[in-house]
Amino acid sequence: VFLSDTSYLHAMPTLPFDINISVDDKNWTLTHEQAETSIHAVWSLLSAPKTGELSIALINDAQIKSLNKNYRGKDKATNVLSFPTTGPAPCLGDIALSYETIVREAQAAGKDLEHHITHLLIHGFLHLQGYDHETDEEAAQMEALEIKALAQLGIDNPYEIGKT
Repeated sequence: VFLSDTSYLHAMPTLPFDINISVDDKNWTLTHEQAETSIHAVWSLLSAPKTGELSIALINDAQIKSLNKNYRGKDKATNVLSFPTTGPAPCLGDIALSYETIVREAQAAGKDLEHHITHLLIHGFLHLQGYDHETDEEAAQMEALEIKALAQLGIDNPYEIGKT
């Protein structure tokens, strides 16, 4: 179950675009408010963010594996995929999240599941904004924004959790 502890949610201004959530795996229970709070935390940090309709697909490993193979040539499940729209607004793009992979990762790293999902929503949204992590410099810039956005929500740096 996603975000059963919503204590970090508080009144935030609404985003200037719509978020549509498609639930294709019964394990997910993401609410619109939870998604908007997560996305708003990072959106508010960007100097000139792109806007447009955002779709979030809550899926399973089989579904994300198929997407990963078809669009990235990688025949394996992953935690999050982002698909920026190349055309004009009002579409910003799509974020797909796989429940099974995210649960496994959170358990293996000793991370709070709710916080890990929030991190991946933020990560996916940054991809839609043109951020990437192909180089060390790009990765550092993207991680810094993720850490700052998560801190606004009272969530610890995910890159430090589980390190000894």
